[in-house]
Amino acid sequence: MSKLKNKVAVITGGNSGIGFGIAEAFKNEGAVGAIVGRNQETLNSAVAQLGDNFIAINADVTNLADLERVFKETAEKFGKIDLIVANAGGGAVGTVATLGEADFDKTIDLNLKSVYFTVNKGLPYMNDGGSIILIGSNAAHRAYPNFTLYGAAKAAVIHFAKGFSSDLLDRKIRVNVITPGTTDTPAFEKFVPAEQIEAIKKHFASEMPTGRIGQPADIGKAAVFLASDDSSFMLGAELLVDGGMTYLSK
Repeated sequence: MSKLKNKVAVITGGNSGIGFGIAEAFKNEGAVGAIVGRNQETLNSAVAQLGDNFIAINADVTNLADLERVFKETAEKFGKIDLIVANAGGGAVGTVATLGEADFDKTIDLNLKSVYFTVNKGLPYMNDGGSIILIGSNAAHRAYPNFTLYGAAKAAVIHFAKGFSSDLLDRKIRVNVITPGTTDTPAFEKFVPAEQIEAIKKHFASEMPTGRIGQPADIGKAAVFLASDDSSFMLGAELLVDGGMTYLSK
């Protein structure tokens, strides 16, 4: 398996969930590079599973100096960067009646500003002809209760894929976005009491046209496609990897 042989990747939020699923898929196709996160324990665990060809960098993607350091350290270790995955995200959950300015700033900083500056800070270290993958959400297409801010930020991320691709035509850098639906990640633990997690997962699975929720590996396979030459005719595109949730679920 060598679709990404010797390609150098930077994956934000690569220490768990979807980000780790992407990192593992990249490793299996021959890529090397860096995973980025803020939790040192999960960074250590993830990089131990990925092996010697990946390094872990503890950094906050909302901090521009940290982002600069991420790309500098990766380039110093592996040379020029070929692939960037802007995956880190999260933020406040609530309605327009309950979320204030601090929640707004936190959510937009993590889900939108960080994506813009992950690309901005990575470009000087990136090879022409590379691939950038952004991670959206089907919350950008459907107005789920309490996810208004998050969904709006992700809708803007989907636009970034188009705009960035246009901006980078002269460098032949392709930017595409993967839009997951409900995916089995540690994010459940942040929003749902531990004793309810399995019941909530079963509920979501029952509403999915596929009859199951997504796995990080599902997103990883799509990311390999967008990172490789197999998708050389795609730029500014959105891949819905959501089990049919956006357009087919009731």
